[in-house]
Amino acid sequence: MTSNYTFIYDGECPFCNHFAELLEIKSKLNNIKILDGRKNLTLIKSLLDKGYDLDKGAILLKDEEIFHGADAINTICKQINNPSSSLLLILSRVFKSTKRTNLIFPLLVRARRFALISKGISISLV
Repeated sequence: MTSNYTFIYDGECPFCNHFAELLEIKSKLNNIKILDGRKNLTLIKSLLDKGYDLDKGAILLKDEEIFHGADAINTICKQINNPSSSLLLILSRVFKSTKRTNLIFPLLVRARRFALISKGISISLV
């Protein structure tokens, strides 16, 4: 049985936005829906009530499972095979490793916060 995925990201973050665009256009994943968390605040509030804060990382819904932050990136990258983008190929290979993802992910969260603050955008969605 094929799983269905929903990848939720911060659309104001330039890094998150680019990764989401690559996932949508170049990943060759047919069973994925991409959502900008800033445009889906009801869903974001519901996930926050369950302990999943988009400010602390992307959220991946896989059928009934919820992955957050490094786990979300690691899980979705493990699904990517033969993407049509060399950048997505590199990213998927790097982030298929749980150890590498856990090591690098905190730096990505800091980069997101810095980028949003530099643009004068709130880091918090709700």
